[in-house]
Formats: sequence, C-alpha cells, structure tokens
Amino acid sequence: MTADLLSAQDHMDLAARWGGPDSVPFPVVLSEGEGAWVTDSEGRRYLDFHGGYSALNFGHRHPALVAAAKAQLDRITLSTRAFHNDQYGPFCRELAELTGTEMVMPSNSGGEAIDTAIKVARKWAYQVKGVPDGAAEVIVAASNFHGRTISIISFSSHENHKAGFGPFTPGFKTVPFGDIKALRGAVTENTAAILLEPVQGEAGIVVPPKGYLNEVRQLCDDSNTLFIADEVQCGLARTGDTLALDHEGVKADLYTLGKSLSGGLLPLSALIGRADVLRVIGHGDHGSTFGGNPLACAVGLAAVRLLATGELQERSRELGAHLHTRLNELDGVTEVRGRGLWAGVQIAEERWADRRVTERLAERGLLCKEARGHLRVAPPLVVTREEIDLGVDMIAEVLAP
Repeated sequence: MTADLLSAQDHMDLAARWGGPDSVPFPVVLSEGEGAWVTDSEGRRYLDFHGGYSALNFGHRHPALVAAAKAQLDRITLSTRAFHNDQYGPFCRELAELTGTEMVMPSNSGGEAIDTAIKVARKWAYQVKGVPDGAAEVIVAASNFHGRTISIISFSSHENHKAGFGPFTPGFKTVPFGDIKALRGAVTENTAAILLEPVQGEAGIVVPPKGYLNEVRQLCDDSNTLFIADEVQCGLARTGDTLALDHEGVKADLYTLGKSLSGGLLPLSALIGRADVLRVIGHGDHGSTFGGNPLACAVGLAAVRLLATGELQERSRELGAHLHTRLNELDGVTEVRGRGLWAGVQIAEERWADRRVTERLAERGLLCKEARGHLRVAPPLVVTREEIDLGVDMIAEVLAP
C-alpha cells in the first residue's frame, strides 16, 4: 500500500513496529510544509512554533534552498573528500566570511562537529600548549546539551542521557553555567578548552549573566585555553545576530554550527574558527565520507547567502522583541527567557501539565515543545507578526484558568 493510502494511525503503527526507539513523537503525521506552516497526512494545518530545534530557521522548504538542492541533484551529489568538488571551496569561503572566521571543516551533524572540536582541542593542547599526552581536559557547563554521541553524553548532567551507556569517556570537568568563579577554579595547566553554549537551549533557553562570556574570553586568553562556542542551536540568526556571541562582542577560537546551516533540507554541520588551531589536524587525521559533499555544500552556500543580507537577523531581533512582549503579558507565565525568536516560557506550577500543555496546543493548531518544566517557542525566522500573534493567542487559551 502506498503512503498516501495509509491513515495517520497506520503510519504511527508502522513507526512503532519497524522504527527503532527514539523520542516519543506527537500523534501527528506531517506530510507537507511551507514557511511557518505544516500539514498533516489528514490535511490539517499547524503553525510551527517548534522550528525543528532551530534547524528550520529559514522555514519549511525555503524556495532559494529548494532551488539550490534541485539544481545540484541534476549535477553531482557525492564526491567524498578523496576528490575536490566545485561547491566545497565557495561554501567554506563564504561561511568563513559571514562569521568572521578563518577556516571551515564541514561535517554532517551537530554532534559530529562537537566531537571534531574536542579532537582538535586535545591535539592543539598536546602540540601547541604542551599538555602531557593523555592529560588534556575540557571544561563544560552543567545542564549542557551538545549531542548524543558516547563522548558527549559522558559530560552530560542529564542522567537520562547517560543511564546504561557507560563506561564514559574521561577528560571533562563540569561547572555551573554562568559562574565565572567556578570556571576560574576549574582551569589548570592541562585545560585544553572551555566548551559552552552561549545560550543554553535544552536547559530552557538560558542566557548567561551580562559580562560572563567576556570573562570567559579573558580567562581563556590568560590561561592559553581555547574557547569553543557551540552555536548549533543558537547560531545563524536565531538570537538576532549571526552568531549568539556577537551580542557580547566576543570571539571564540572555534565554533560549531549545524541544524539550520542547510535550512532543514539535509544534514550539514561545520567546525569553524582559527586556521592555526584547525591546522593541527593533519591529512588523514580526520575525515567523513559525506562531510562537505557537493549537495550539502550547494544548499549550505544558498543558506549562507540568505544570511549575508542581514534580513533574517533583523527579523529575529524585531519580531523576537514582539514575541517576548506578548509572552510576558500572558496570565500564568512567570518568566520568559531567551533572545530573538527563541523563548523559554516558564509557566506557573498550577498551570503546567507537562506534555498535556503541548498536546492541547496541537489540538488548536500550534506545534510547540515542552522541555524540563517550560515551553519552548522557536518559530522559523520567516514567521510574520500576525502569525506570532496567532500562536501566542493559542498559548493564552491553553493557559487560561
């Protein structure tokens, strides 16, 4: 039976029977998307305030990105890095120019970019800083989320991410996010890098105290330590600037990017930053069959050019201010955290029913995500003011006593 003849329940039953365990998806079977809207297999439309964990910053099926993908599909999709391709160099150059960095190492997922950053930081520590072999440490923040690989979950503070997966990779220290005193106390002569999200996503869209990121930069300079900024979720205009660190006028040594780097069309991530640091990786030290493939680079190049106009950054700033104002006005909301079109909405305990809140929103036609006691709001950056008002009104209805 073809997919279009199956009911929504048929699709969910097939996923439960044949798909491996992952997250617990909503009982909605999406089949189409355009801009800030999606349609399920039964024809019902929903306003998307989920945004694919920031992978859909450009909205669903942005015409420029779809056109780039279609054009590249007619040419070549994979060359591997055993050969050059005519999309790789232009993509790397224009991404570096957009972000004010010097070198780009493309890969496929955010977790892969983080793993690569850790490898680079360790090798840099041994070759450049003079840390004894095998002794390099990376300092991370509590409540972080950097991915799901075995090394990354090794320094997760979320026990449900770790239970049953040990033994874990050594070489990491954890300190409270936003606590510069604790961070200073953790740095030693063996510290290779400090790895942070400039705005913590899964923790609740948590913005650190003003000045903290500048102090992290100064600490790294004083201790000859690398500053690695994980901008997989918070980067590429989500917070209103191209990079979330731009809000503080801070430069990291290395950044990880992903998710919206290809506009939600296909997997693409990158480690970007200082050329002298990235060049500690020699030929054959690291690689990826699909990393930097021509199809991903063609779409990524189109995404970079959309960001280069500054329009999406401006939309995120202006519409984000409106979104935060509207959310702060809602009865039952105790706090709204975040920047740009990204908000962690803390709801009074007596109004919060965990997943039931987002289920009731879906019933009204709004897709959101609950996470650790708050509501995550992250619409695509192409959302309109009217669509923001429509979505917030639905949230108000669900929170009404």
